[in-house]
Amino acid sequence: MKHTLHTITQNVRAFLAPYLPTQRQSVKAQSASTQKPIEAQPQLHVSFNVEEFKAKLQSLGIAVYPDLGAFQIDKQLTKKIPYSFAKKHLLLPVGEKGTSLLIATHDPFNLDAIEELRLIVNSEIETVFVPKQAIIAAIHEYYTQEGSSSDIAPGGKKDDVDSIQEENHEVYDLLNDSSELAPAVRLINFSIAEAIQQGASDIHFEPLENGLLIRYRIDGVLQNRLSPAHELQSQLLTRLKVMAKLDIAERRLPQDGRIKMRLGGKQIDFRVSTIPTVTGERIVLRILDKGNIVLGLNMIGMPEYILTAFRRAIDVPEGIILVTGPTGSGKTTTLYSAIIELQSEDTNIMTIEDPVEYRLKGIAQIGVHPKIGLTFAAGLRHILRQDPDIIMIGEIRDKETAEIAIQSALTGHLVFATLHANDAPSSIARLVDMGIEPYLISSCVIGALAQRLVRKICPACKCSYVPEADERTSFSLPVGTELFHGKGCNECSGSGYKGRHGIYEFMPLTPAIRKQLSHSPEATEICRVAIEQGMKTLRDHGKALAMQGGTTLAEILRVAKN
Repeated sequence: MKHTLHTITQNVRAFLAPYLPTQRQSVKAQSASTQKPIEAQPQLHVSFNVEEFKAKLQSLGIAVYPDLGAFQIDKQLTKKIPYSFAKKHLLLPVGEKGTSLLIATHDPFNLDAIEELRLIVNSEIETVFVPKQAIIAAIHEYYTQEGSSSDIAPGGKKDDVDSIQEENHEVYDLLNDSSELAPAVRLINFSIAEAIQQGASDIHFEPLENGLLIRYRIDGVLQNRLSPAHELQSQLLTRLKVMAKLDIAERRLPQDGRIKMRLGGKQIDFRVSTIPTVTGERIVLRILDKGNIVLGLNMIGMPEYILTAFRRAIDVPEGIILVTGPTGSGKTTTLYSAIIELQSEDTNIMTIEDPVEYRLKGIAQIGVHPKIGLTFAAGLRHILRQDPDIIMIGEIRDKETAEIAIQSALTGHLVFATLHANDAPSSIARLVDMGIEPYLISSCVIGALAQRLVRKICPACKCSYVPEADERTSFSLPVGTELFHGKGCNECSGSGYKGRHGIYEFMPLTPAIRKQLSHSPEATEICRVAIEQGMKTLRDHGKALAMQGGTTLAEILRVAKN
């Protein structure tokens, strides 16, 4: 039996009062009015019988469903109802029935919301009852796949689903496209949501002499995206500083902050950095999306021969394992994967990082704070008093930190650390340059891993080609070798690449390398001995990946020139 607002009366609501949210809300209101804790109030006990409730709803002509599995929801229907309205009232369009719009709701007698919705869609409304959690999850799913500003995979944990109604004003909702928002706010929400959807790692807001340029770093390469009107520049930058809780009046000094945003059921953190330039303040947002981080040594793209050797190295109970590479090459992900593999109930793992980008359950993580004296060296000294088994150092930057790391390894700790160097052999020479004696390095360093991230060929436009002579010569390829590249398409925004893959080289400190280190710590000599001992370089792994059709030789040359 079809029902509309004209057939629903307040008597019907009274008929179902024991089963509807307003009954419980009245108890909260009464508690607030008496200024006493809710726990101190007499509790209202309602004998709730699910089957009886369903029967009463059905007697009124309201269909009852345990979930939304019975509906084939057309995503175009969600465009009829603004996300902010659907989220506020928990109403979801699930289909059409004649001239009426079929709406799923957990409160089919919310007359005000349904009447407002009827005016919005200019159509009669017919409601069906669906449990609250099913509607919340569906709103996350269908609205986060609605368009370019919100085309994100839905979050999947119950904790995220429950958070849709949290009144936390410090978490900004990127899907809120209400017309009541200022143009600058809507533009920021759109650009950030689009960057996340496209897999960007950073968003650059760069002031120019005649306007503002917004660029996304996608797969390690910056790409131009938006050029907002000049009059919006000040509003956009001020809005970002307000969100990051920075001093909006300070435009002469660099500042750092963080922003928390919500996109459907996902909460995403951003690290914000501002710096003054001659054309205005430049702001860069680093996207820290926990949903995109992939942890596990068998999931980060290591070839089998390196994975086996690296696992053998991290099984050693004491010593140092170095991971090298440029910024953004995935060093932290590799270290996280290693310590998660070693994590157990009887192991105390502690990290010191700058900053702590992703929080790991069961692991003590410390963020450095140089302004108050909490440097890597100072933090390490205190960590050693906490009886750790495994220590992770975000970066060895100076001699003091290197010396403490060496001493930690010599006193029975397993230490993971990152270091900026061109390749694995250069990491050893880098420690020597810092002032560490070669005999100390030889006695405690287990091995060094170097890595880079190369862009993968877009599968949608992948095609074969025969490389030119220069390209063949660079990698010693025979004439007639067939390789692959991407022609460029809509899927990859014309770049020919989509996604990234790691390339690695691992150098265990064998007796021959230790002997060479005692004679000469030169990186070229160490590299020569390591290759003689069977080490495969970054270019070797990259070449093999290109031969398999995973990437291009041009990408290998871009990230590993030596």
